[in-house]
Amino acid sequence: MQIALLEPFMTGSHSAWARQYVAHSRHHVEIFGLDGKYWKWRMHGGAVSLARQFLKQRSNPDLLLATDMLDLTTFLSLTRAVTSSVPCALYCHENQLSYPWSPDDSDPALQRDAHYCFINYTSALSADRVYFNSDYHRRDFLSELPTFLKTFPDCRELDTVPMIAEKSRTLPLGLDLKKLDSLKPDTDLRRTTGAVPLILWNHRWEYDKNPEEFFQALFVLQERGVAFQLAVLGESYRKQPTIFSEAQSRLASHIVHWGYVHSYADYVSWLWHADILPVTSIHDFFGISVVEALYCGCTPLLPERLAYPEHVSPQEFAEVYYQNCDHLAEKLAVLCRDFLSRSAGLLRSKVAGYDWGEMVERYDEEFERLISER
Repeated sequence: MQIALLEPFMTGSHSAWARQYVAHSRHHVEIFGLDGKYWKWRMHGGAVSLARQFLKQRSNPDLLLATDMLDLTTFLSLTRAVTSSVPCALYCHENQLSYPWSPDDSDPALQRDAHYCFINYTSALSADRVYFNSDYHRRDFLSELPTFLKTFPDCRELDTVPMIAEKSRTLPLGLDLKKLDSLKPDTDLRRTTGAVPLILWNHRWEYDKNPEEFFQALFVLQERGVAFQLAVLGESYRKQPTIFSEAQSRLASHIVHWGYVHSYADYVSWLWHADILPVTSIHDFFGISVVEALYCGCTPLLPERLAYPEHVSPQEFAEVYYQNCDHLAEKLAVLCRDFLSRSAGLLRSKVAGYDWGEMVERYDEEFERLISER
């Protein structure tokens, strides 16, 4: 089977997902991609560039696999001579209806943000199948759609929402978790007798990851005299929440690493060495950084929201969930004093199924089924 994978934002997790599916699939998957920059322009103009790239290549695929950053309706209109009878799947890494906007972005205040949401809507409407990387994401998108459509003056087409829902499925991300095993350090530092627990932050330095609540919990630990070390990883930007500079100063005596790790092997080493992962995000459609840390044996403290209950059952592992900021600080203090008695690999098996070795069969069969149903 020939699959044309259309990705106008080839960077980070989008690029990894595309390239890793190509590497693992039994089908022939050809990527048509653009550099992962200028995300707004990619959502506006990426379809034109990819359509020209696609037509120049004279590809004759059995399936089009597009991602949410593509204006699929524009792409299909420009390639209709070739693609009019080709089944099309849309894979949603995220969506603009419920993706939280940065406070520094002027578009929402100027009401210029709706068009990106509309692109997601019409792309989902035009696709034969819509896949979401978590069931939370699927439910979130479908619940936001009616509210979004009601903002328009007339012809709101609310009956299209159940049409999209009917063809929507959950298809979790495939991840190269086995690569984490290959980079595991020889020395397991988290099990050293008498060691101080290492707390990890491995997310982007942005407001939607809720760093304020994360660091406030650590300030409480510091005030109580709880021993801990802190490694703050993740990508930072020119503008970042001010809590990071405050935390770097106030927690200086606890910090063993601060800042982005350029070497992937070094990043993975921190995952294997860390003991505790307090997660405070208010936005995560899947949570790659959380899944990776869990796979490497880090004990999480999770809010019972977003996609996390799909990775770790709150009924089975109630002890790793907290209810609010105060509860997080309390649980974190207890865990810091008792971390050596915890089973580092307890939750590993719960996320191991996201490895491409397990997921690729599901992907291949899903796409084969879509073609057979068309």
